[in-house]
Amino acid sequence: MEPGLKNDGPSLDTILVNYLDTLTQRVNYHLGYPVNICYDHYATLAPLLQFHLNNCGDPFLQNTVDFHSKDFEVAVLDWFAQLWEIEKDQYWGYVTNGGTEGNLHGILLGRELLPEGILYASKDSHYSVFKAARMYRMDSETIKTSVNGEMDYSDLRAKLLQNKDKPAIINVTIGTTFKGAIDNVDVILETLKDCGYSQDRFYIHCDAALCGLMTPFINNMISFKKPIGSVTISGHKFLGCPMPCGVQITRKSYINNLSTNVEYIASVDATISGSRNGLTPIFLWYSLACKRPRDHEFVRRWQLSCVKDMAHVIVMPGITREMLDNFISELVQQRKVWYQNGKTNPPCVGEDIGAQNCACSYHKIDYISP
Repeated sequence: MEPGLKNDGPSLDTILVNYLDTLTQRVNYHLGYPVNICYDHYATLAPLLQFHLNNCGDPFLQNTVDFHSKDFEVAVLDWFAQLWEIEKDQYWGYVTNGGTEGNLHGILLGRELLPEGILYASKDSHYSVFKAARMYRMDSETIKTSVNGEMDYSDLRAKLLQNKDKPAIINVTIGTTFKGAIDNVDVILETLKDCGYSQDRFYIHCDAALCGLMTPFINNMISFKKPIGSVTISGHKFLGCPMPCGVQITRKSYINNLSTNVEYIASVDATISGSRNGLTPIFLWYSLACKRPRDHEFVRRWQLSCVKDMAHVIVMPGITREMLDNFISELVQQRKVWYQNGKTNPPCVGEDIGAQNCACSYHKIDYISP
């Protein structure tokens, strides 16, 4: 189909209907790329498409116009800051247009903090990391990887020692593009220490595009309690979003190196893109608000396995009545917080566990005993 304004072809409605039919069919064969395509719940947000929302400039500074979604953006950033263990007054970040922008921003921060630094990245790193090296005219070292795609730490050690006179800017991949390998932040930090690099002579950027949201529920790999500089994820991958987007978080003390006062927009800007999609923060916020349990600390505390909006408890030998009583007691208290003492309804899971077992407001009414 060639775009044009001629009147001798199919109508616009016909073209769009045919395209929609094609997408509807092809979605059943989408297996090779990490994109979450389960976002039917976003239909609620369709009315927002009639507005032009632009989150230009710093998310923490209001615009002179009202057509932005910075309040939603900050709520999303706060959620990820808590997930990655950095205090609210210690971080800075923004909702990006995707993982590539997050990598460009994180590596630029490292370059500005350590102008003479060498960029180290595994050969399985995302291509945008090497793009950043070219764009910023940075010296770089490609690190070998093991058969599973994880960084070869002995090769990293050898190249760090070879370039010991210059600072190190290290890209750590939390979920490589093809093999899903996770570089071990703790081993990398130990390697830096063994090679004589003090914390003021290295910067670590975590490209967690794929696994940055799930990894904290499995282990403590991503945490700003460690000397890392920035973390980025892709919002359209694990969470799911109709438009490409991402989240970038860094330390507030680092951002002054990039901040520029822009009189035209009456704001300070330290982002890569300047103008930013104001719809994607709302989509991410809505998706996060729909996830249950809401409190990831509760999930961690009780080591729960979660699927979609559900979690289960398995009573095995060794599980005592006291443990179950404590769990139920805490769950009841947490549900009061999650659902604001009944002001917010729990999600519907009727399709997964049967309508008669669902406690959402719709099914609860249907199955009240007479």
